[in-house]
Amino acid sequence: MKKIEAIIRPHKLEEVHTALQESGFAGITVSEVRGYGRQKGHKEIYRGAEYFLQFVPKVKLELICADKMKDMAIDIIIKNSKTGELGDGKIFVSSVDDAVRIRTEEAGEQAL
Repeated sequence: MKKIEAIIRPHKLEEVHTALQESGFAGITVSEVRGYGRQKGHKEIYRGAEYFLQFVPKVKLELICADKMKDMAIDIIIKNSKTGELGDGKIFVSSVDDAVRIRTEEAGEQAL
């Protein structure tokens, strides 16, 4: 099993979520996060005053899937969140040793 963590722009969440859902991904976890990468924050203008936002608002999407579904999930996230501009985000993939559904005690891929 793989854990896919994607940091994306907040306004792209609905598109990514819908595409993942339509492709059969059962569950995701979404968190509002703030941070920066190469862009090092950005300038905003509010009521005529300019100020610098060091930590940019983003959305962190997490999902666990079978190994064979990893590439499909990554492709869906890229296709639906890419703008081609600086700050589109990142995707991180890591291995998951096990998963257990608490209600039924199912383990492994059956727990997904």
